[in-house]
Amino acid sequence: MSVLRPLDKLPVLNTATILLVGTDDGLLQQLANSMLQEDCASELKVHLAKSLPLPSNVSRPRIDLIMFVVNLHSKYSLQNVEESLRHVDTTFFLGKVGFLATGAGRDSHCSVHRNTVVKLAHTYRSPLLFCDLEMEVSRTTMAQRLVRMLQICAGHVPGVSALNLLSLLRSSENPSLEDL
Repeated sequence: MSVLRPLDKLPVLNTATILLVGTDDGLLQQLANSMLQEDCASELKVHLAKSLPLPSNVSRPRIDLIMFVVNLHSKYSLQNVEESLRHVDTTFFLGKVGFLATGAGRDSHCSVHRNTVVKLAHTYRSPLLFCDLEMEVSRTTMAQRLVRMLQICAGHVPGVSALNLLSLLRSSENPSLEDL
């Protein structure tokens, strides 16, 4: 079983790489295109994968941020993310993994309840973002946010680390009883 580790590769100067893992190829490609259109001082690289593990015979750059995309309209999407999580080293969860739930705008069509994804993100102590990737305005806003998160995770923002970002994103959540 191939496990994805954050420090397997050396960083490349002024390059930031994100891996989007999800089953919706078309929507992920649109999100990737929106991210690449954003103004950024770093060279952005966006890689897409339907699931993990990644093929071991392919040369790839260091991955600075992994976003697992769950389509709330597809139970298969959630199962795919849950299975893919087994192929990620635990050190990635120190601020370099996030979850993106899409399709939340149409609750009547959801086959995955929001609380299920919230519990998943809470279990892995990772941030959870909600977005409707089918709407261009929402997709553009999410692309801007992901580019900023990626720059921080790649170490291109002075004074802020991935762990700082993780604590900032988690500080807005209400603590559960088990956290107290």
